[in-house]
Amino acid sequence: MSKKALIITDGTAKIENIAHCISSALSGYDVKTCSSAKFEGTDILPVDVFFIGCEKPSPSSFSYLQEMLSHINLASRKCAIFSVNEDALDYLRAIVKDCEATLGSALHAKSENYEKSALVDWVKKVL
Repeated sequence: MSKKALIITDGTAKIENIAHCISSALSGYDVKTCSSAKFEGTDILPVDVFFIGCEKPSPSSFSYLQEMLSHINLASRKCAIFSVNEDALDYLRAIVKDCEATLGSALHAKSENYEKSALVDWVKKVL
């Protein structure tokens, strides 16, 4: 049985680009990528690892995700967050805290020219 991964994004172009690179780095995983606007709570239940990314703190489309994460225990799952903005990373750390998923280091992709090899290394560390 293959492992499952979920990538949840705010749907912005920069974050979608990073999500695509993360997906490519998840060899051996069945990967689903969805925008937070299309996210359903049941999407997260069967996964081994999930990634959450947004460009700016508190996007309105994250309200359901934020509420759900405050009421669910995901202690058996790994989680990683990513953004192009440090304030957004702080926001993501805060919304993931209550679900008790194992939070790996955050990816701060400071520019469009971030190192793809560094991203692959980051994904390996998360797993």
